[in-house]
Amino acid sequence: MKPFKIPIKELNFSFSRSSGPGGQNVNKVNSRATLKWNYQKTTSLPRGVLERLIVEAQRYVIEDEIVIHSQRFRDQSRNIADCVEKLQKLINEASVPVKKRKATKPTSGAIEKRLKGKKSRSEKKESRKKVDW
Repeated sequence: MKPFKIPIKELNFSFSRSSGPGGQNVNKVNSRATLKWNYQKTTSLPRGVLERLIVEAQRYVIEDEIVIHSQRFRDQSRNIADCVEKLQKLINEASVPVKKRKATKPTSGAIEKRLKGKKSRSEKKESRKKVDW
């Protein structure tokens, strides 16, 4: 399955001061990147993938937008790339449909083993009771 791509024009970036590494540089440079993507207006994802994405990325959803922050690196461009990479990872995970679980019956051996275990536990507890002479 080929990965889905989001057009760069649909992504909005804003920048702020980072609390990460950088010493005095942190106080001067807006290196923290915030990516905002309005998933309601996108046409680049199929409906099913988009619905799974919204459910799986619920912690990133704020008012019809997926908001992702990055401040891992000291420079803005690497933080932008990190945000895009995080979004791409979320989309790739949502693009794989969840397999439906097939209900199965336990095997006769498994049933027998379970009942034998219950019987032995019952007998063990029965033997602990006070004997009434």
